[in-house]
Amino acid sequence: MSVMNAPNTALRTIRIGMRMSQDDFARALQAAGHRVGEPNDANKRLVQRWESGAIAAPRPVYARALEVVTGLPISLLGFASVPGSQVADDKHGGHDLTSPMSSLATPTPTPRPTTVHQSYEGVWLSRYQYYSSGRGDSFAGQHFVVVLQHGDRLTARSLPGSAASSLSMDLTVDGSVITGTWVEQTDPGGYYRGARYHGAVQLLAEPTGRRMAGKWVGFGKDMDVNTGPWELIFRDASTSKATLDRYNTSAT
Repeated sequence: MSVMNAPNTALRTIRIGMRMSQDDFARALQAAGHRVGEPNDANKRLVQRWESGAIAAPRPVYARALEVVTGLPISLLGFASVPGSQVADDKHGGHDLTSPMSSLATPTPTPRPTTVHQSYEGVWLSRYQYYSSGRGDSFAGQHFVVVLQHGDRLTARSLPGSAASSLSMDLTVDGSVITGTWVEQTDPGGYYRGARYHGAVQLLAEPTGRRMAGKWVGFGKDMDVNTGPWELIFRDASTSKATLDRYNTSAT
């Protein structure tokens, strides 16, 4: 007799928090697969089956896309098991834990070649400086962020307890040069009253792999373009729930 898994409320909560419908989420997963060179056939029905608990674990190709879209490790996305623990060895990346007649089959992915050797995955302290013209002074923004890596792509997402604002970064690695974009949703009760800011960032990774430093660029409240220093300092290589819980505290 088969056992029905409990609904995946964690994944549903994360999706809703991203203000995405199930269709939107599926399209984002498809786009993420194309970006990392692993196309997938994510659709609304698949998202529904994950959230209902009908599928206990996503295929590895979907697990990687889920991490890219959410910026969180698969172990935190509420699945009853994680890829690799209960999958058949079909030489093509495993199967979803569902019936053999599933219509959600995915073509064998063809990963794009990459020359990335350094791993940046783990917990980092993100720290940037900015000048507030309204207050006439300089300030620092600090967050603990979890960095996930898929080939030459990095995603960084702030831990919610590390700051009143939320921060995300989507980056590409080219040797020691790391380039991408950032988005910050400011504290609704703070000086900027929940305003959303975004811009670009370029960092240089030190040979030790323990620090990235560079500059950000972004717009101000008067639509002027500002810039300032930004650094990420390595803290822990683990992205386990226990590790993230330990760093889910104020970074100041």
